[in-house]
Parts: sequence; structure tokens; C-alpha cells
Amino acid sequence: MITMAKYVPDANIIVNGLLTRLAESELAGSEIVVANAVVAQLEHQAKLGKDSGLSGLAELRRLQELAEQGKIKLSFSGERPSVEQMMGADFGTIDAEVREIARAQDVTLLTSDAVMAEVSRIEGIKTKYFEPSRVEETPKLLRYFDKNTMSVHLKARVRPMAKVGRPGNFKVQVLDEKPLDETELREIAREILKFSTRDPDGFIEFEREGASMIQFREYRIAITRPPFSDGFEITAVRPVVWVRLEDYRLSEKLKERLRERAEGVLIAGPPGAGKTTFAQALAEFYRLQRKIVKTMESPRDLQVSDEITQYTALDGDMAKTADLLLLVRPDYTIYDELRKTSDFQIFTDMRLAGVGMVGVVHSTRAIDAVQRLIGRVELGMIPMIVDTVIFIKDGEIRSVYSLRFTVRVPYGMTEADLARPLIEVLDFETGEPRYEIYTFGEQVVVSDLREQMRPRFRRKPRRRWR
Repeated sequence: MITMAKYVPDANIIVNGLLTRLAESELAGSEIVVANAVVAQLEHQAKLGKDSGLSGLAELRRLQELAEQGKIKLSFSGERPSVEQMMGADFGTIDAEVREIARAQDVTLLTSDAVMAEVSRIEGIKTKYFEPSRVEETPKLLRYFDKNTMSVHLKARVRPMAKVGRPGNFKVQVLDEKPLDETELREIAREILKFSTRDPDGFIEFEREGASMIQFREYRIAITRPPFSDGFEITAVRPVVWVRLEDYRLSEKLKERLRERAEGVLIAGPPGAGKTTFAQALAEFYRLQRKIVKTMESPRDLQVSDEITQYTALDGDMAKTADLLLLVRPDYTIYDELRKTSDFQIFTDMRLAGVGMVGVVHSTRAIDAVQRLIGRVELGMIPMIVDTVIFIKDGEIRSVYSLRFTVRVPYGMTEADLARPLIEVLDFETGEPRYEIYTFGEQVVVSDLREQMRPRFRRKPRRRWR
């Protein structure tokens, strides 16, 4: 009598779709024993609107179809977990239940999770580990891209669209006149989730109720669904140009400042202006200067060399990432992006600790990037934290400002006793003053000197005709 081979899979190898592929090939004719604890875990995640749960249930449905076709035998084993066990899923409770079933039935455990495989072997369980390998197939989502596509925008009941061109010079293009339905989008989302968890260059950045962020190679993919969004939507973004700092035609003066002096840099500009592209070029510039460069990103978005380590929020908290980096002491850290007060405070702490900092900030004008520090940092300390502001628009450097602290009478005032500490914002190339920032009473004044210094012409009296 021939004994049928039996296997117990964990949740990881189910979600990433590898199990169904194996069931159609080398595991054909065997029995797959799925832990009821894993089914409950996937069901719980699916009810929360998480893509991993939805994808896992779709894979179980596919396994059921293979069983009905006679290609495998599918069975379920074990107890459904309690609420307390479900809450402890992230701490290995469900994985422990899967290992217990494999041990009790003396069958082989299947996993693509390195930690699960190691623990199983330590416990003496027969284990088959499938290491992540580069996916050779092209996901359906990526077929919407060509060499000039910046981003693809897919939404249920809407025609698929894409931004085509370069930062600052792009157009929105309809890719197909036929609107997408939600079933198509869900299949695209499941596929990209499977590929990103199987490919060594892919990972799930975060997964929350109604929204997921996935990094697959150079593509950053956001998946949203109701109730978070008003419809199922997939947005995929990728950099279309990799440039060096030399491609920006910087003056020798600015190159020297970036090389020798600039240690608190803000890269400012509106969304889609090319800030991230310039930040990548600056990171590579510092790397080639033999500097140790790290990044702080959530999600990780910069496309940089392997020598530059990219960090995200440790335990969901960038302050913890900063604590680690202060121990590592890199020469430069790229912080992409500064949005919340906590981001600016972390940037400030690291800069004052002696780390060269480069921050990416959304702003419509160069001065707006400096103003975002006001109220978050003591006014007189701003030039100690930020010494250079580089404003990017349409993929080009439009202006560069330097900051300087001084004590004098603000422009337009005449009384000597009105002298006060102020920050001068200067045009970096010419040294001409552009703005003054100072306190007047309880107010912080940002004075545009270009307006005040502009010559005023008296109007000629109108001639009266008789």
C-alpha cells in the first residue's frame, strides 16, 4: 500500500501563493493539512480589510478547487484559536499551533518564513523551507508601465490612467477606454502581494484596515479600499530617471558648499517636482565622497546603492530609528519626508547631535520650508539646524538659500533700540538678502525684502484738459 505524502503549511506560504504552485507540480498527489488556526487568522485579517487575509483566503479556495479536481487531498486539523490566541498571532501563537500539528502527525512542515523554518528544525520537526527567489513572471500591474510612465492609477469603475513623462513635464494618459471592475483590481492586488512576499526585492511596508503599502523592486504600490477610500484603488509609482548631481549643472560654489559645509539641508518643492530624485543624487554624491550615508523613510522610496542602508520607522516610530542612528553615527542621513512636528523635532535632534541631515519637505516656495520650522524650533536655533535650502520645481533647481543669524535693526526700522536677533535668508549665489525672520512682540515676522526694496515710482498727476 502506497502511503500518501502529507504536508502542513504555515500562513506565509499560503499567502504568497507558493503553496498552490507547488500543489500543481511537485506536491501533486499529496495531502495538504491546513491548520484551522491559520484559516481563522486569514479570516480575521480579511475582515479587517487586509490584503494578506484576502489573498490567503483566495489561495485556500484555489487549493479546494485542486482537491475537487483530484490533484491533491485537502484536510483541516486542530482547534480554532481563542480571541487571546488571535491577539497573540504576531508573537507566534498561530505558528506554534501549526508546528504542533506537524509534530503530532509526524508530517513535513512547509514554510517560506526563515524564522519559522529555524524554530521548526530546533523542535525536531521535519521542515521544507522555500527561500525567496526572484519572480520571473511580470505582474499584471507592471504591464501598464512603459519606459516613460511615472505612475499608474487604477480604480474600480474608472478607466485606467497613467502619468507619462518626467517630473514637471508630464501628462495624464488614459490607458484603456474600458473601466476596470473591482474583481479585476482584487486579482491584481492579490498577485502583487504574492509576488512581493516571494521576491527578495519585495516586502509589505505596512498593512492596515483599508490600506496597504507594498514595495516591489523600484515600484511603490498603495492599495486602498472602503471604508478608507470610496472605492477599490491601486496606485503604483516608480522613479523614471536616475540622475547624478552633475546633471543638475550646479555652480562650483554650490558644489563646494555641499561638499565642505552644508550639513543641514532642506530639499523643498511641490509634490511631483523631483525632490526625491534630487535627494537620491545627493545621497550618491555623499557616498562617492567616502561618507557613510543612511536614510530614514516611511515607506522606503529612495532608489540608492546597496552601500546606503535604508531604514524605516522602528516599531512604527521614527524616534526609535533616530536613537539607533545616533549610535551608528553616519556622516549624512537623508530624511524623506518631513511632515509632522515629530519629524522636524527628530531632524533637529539629530542635526544638533552632529549628524549631517538632508530633509525632504513639501512646499510651494523655498521660504515656506523654513517657515515650517517656526514654532517647532526655537527661532534663533534655526540657522544651526538648517543652513541651506534647495528649492526644486519641474525637476530643476530654481533657487538656493542660505541662512545666517545676526543681531541688528530689521530692514525698514530706524530706531537703534529696535535692534533684535533675526535670521537672514540670503540668495546663496549672490549673497543678497531675500527675507528676514524676527519676533515683533508676540508675533513672528517673515519679511519679504524683495517687496520692500523694490523701487516705488510716484504717479504723475493726471493732466486736465480744458
